[in-house]
Amino acid sequence: MIDRETIDRIYAALNIVDIVGDYVTLRRKGTNYEACCPFHQEKTPSFKVSPARGIYKCFGCGKSGNAVNFVMESESATYPEALRILAKRYGIEVREEAMTDEDIARNNSRESMFALNGWAMEYFRRYMMTEDEGRSVALSYFSSLRGFSDATINRFGLGFCPSSGDRFSQEAISAGYQREFLLSTGLSIERESDGRLRDRFYDRVIFPIHNISGRIVGFGGRTLRTDKKVAKYQNSPESDIYNKRRELYGLYFAKKAIQQEDTAILVEGYADVISMHQAGVENVVASSGTSLTEEQVRLLGRFTQNVTLMFDGDAAGVKAALRGVDVILKEGMNVRIVLLPEEHDPDTFARANDSETLRAYIKDNSQDFLAFKARLLLGEATGDPLKRSAAINDMVGSIALIPDEIKRSEYVRYCAEIMAIDQQTLAVAVARKLDGIKGNGEAQDFLQRQQLRERQKATASSLYVEKPQTPSDAPWGKSYTAGTTSETLERDLTKYLIKYGHCNCSALDDNNQVIEFNVASYIFQQLDEDNLQFSIDVYRTIMELYRSEWERLGEGVEVPSHIFINHHDPNLSRVSIDLLTADDNYVISKIWEQKDVHIESVEEQLAVAVPKAVSLYKWRYLDNRIAELQARLVVEGEDLESILALLAKYKSARVVISKNLGRLI
Repeated sequence: MIDRETIDRIYAALNIVDIVGDYVTLRRKGTNYEACCPFHQEKTPSFKVSPARGIYKCFGCGKSGNAVNFVMESESATYPEALRILAKRYGIEVREEAMTDEDIARNNSRESMFALNGWAMEYFRRYMMTEDEGRSVALSYFSSLRGFSDATINRFGLGFCPSSGDRFSQEAISAGYQREFLLSTGLSIERESDGRLRDRFYDRVIFPIHNISGRIVGFGGRTLRTDKKVAKYQNSPESDIYNKRRELYGLYFAKKAIQQEDTAILVEGYADVISMHQAGVENVVASSGTSLTEEQVRLLGRFTQNVTLMFDGDAAGVKAALRGVDVILKEGMNVRIVLLPEEHDPDTFARANDSETLRAYIKDNSQDFLAFKARLLLGEATGDPLKRSAAINDMVGSIALIPDEIKRSEYVRYCAEIMAIDQQTLAVAVARKLDGIKGNGEAQDFLQRQQLRERQKATASSLYVEKPQTPSDAPWGKSYTAGTTSETLERDLTKYLIKYGHCNCSALDDNNQVIEFNVASYIFQQLDEDNLQFSIDVYRTIMELYRSEWERLGEGVEVPSHIFINHHDPNLSRVSIDLLTADDNYVISKIWEQKDVHIESVEEQLAVAVPKAVSLYKWRYLDNRIAELQARLVVEGEDLESILALLAKYKSARVVISKNLGRLI
């Protein structure tokens, strides 16, 4: 863990203009800077950087943060990884808390392995480009047979290992690299007969494997021989820096495109990835010769929740697609499948088509996993009850893996429709499958909630269940919409607090008397009197942090924004910056002032907005409690008398708040 003093030094050294400027071209506009957003595609710049506040904000896609957040977002790095990247940039020594001698030795060993792999990549590339053997064998293969351009070859660091059995190992030793690291990286193998080193990848074309930060963690070597006794591919063994279950080939080059497209395309091989990238479709990665793993899916989930599996259209490709589906579903991600024409794999298909054609094919032919699986399995089970039963059970198994209950319920409904099977029967089957995955409690809860949803639909018009209020039904008319959730209101109240908490306002009370109030004091008082706490963790934490500083500084004193902007929790920092910049892109034209049109001051707007937001929050809280009680009325065994008494109490309180809101509108 990086110690607190080091983190403070890193934050003190940060210059957000320099850091963001490494990724995009910034243009000065007044005291700030602007650019086209690096996180989504746009033609008109909506990405703003404020050097005074040390923050960025895109008013197109909404992403915001400080310099550390920007590196995390751009590199898809964790918080400690981003701090180390920035520390290296500013020459700050990173001190770890309580590092043992063993930890220090392990870190030094890892760095030596990274250094050797970096040298090896350059060696293989240089040998291919300058030596006769490299040019005639490897360069000819990559450029003529595979159709890779020089730019593509250089970008992916492709190369060739000499055919003589130990030339690479001997030259590495001559260059000063230690034998122990040649063995630990797997670049060299020790002969049992005499202990001499031989090259693992001799006479193979080389595909370097980059980790998420662009460092070389391993290699894949492909033989060009036709001898079937020789393994087609040879990969680096696992080591302290390489775990094949946790790496995705091409992710370092694809991550920005994945973020922009908000989807990742998963293929099987090195050449598939490279050809797709060269064709202009760059949000493509591969599992590097292994079956798709949970770790790889989680890594991909740092960039997007949407994955499209692209495989050959033959039987082997179909089976590979089905194997990958369940792993992705288990991680709660969305998965689609696209099969190529039988005569193609992603490599040949990319070389046969341009970028526009590729994108159109993927868009037109990608299918939801359930539709794909149903079409495939039911097609095989036509007229055979046993096969049909097996197909249904197969899909039930996939649905049961989905961790989100609402999504799982929707797939139960969808599957019942396309399989022409009773929904309740299918729900029971999914619940039974859950028994083997999460235990009886989870399955029983899921089934009960599924049944409750159906009963509520059937009894929606009963005596005890009210018709939900629509915007036009609401007592404050158009100012309320169905989308005004508790989360939205918590966000608004948190924004008012950290941005305007120090402001003093004047408003009318219930007796039309002018009252003065401080924004922070009013919010705290109103929430405390009803013992209300925010349900969203990050808003609750920001409020607690603000309250502690507010109590220390006193009412009316502005709580410094850097406490939130540079908070050690990157999520809290990002959310705070989003709130602090929420209204920054709103500019009132001076034409109105010239026409003597009164423009409300911030204080005048807050005098209405803050009490209204508090009242709405209380109303929504009561509305949620009422809905919960109404749902319990259709559950057997509940105490109806006590529930009805609470309903009357909550509805009475809601009427009072509604009248107050009517006065505020």
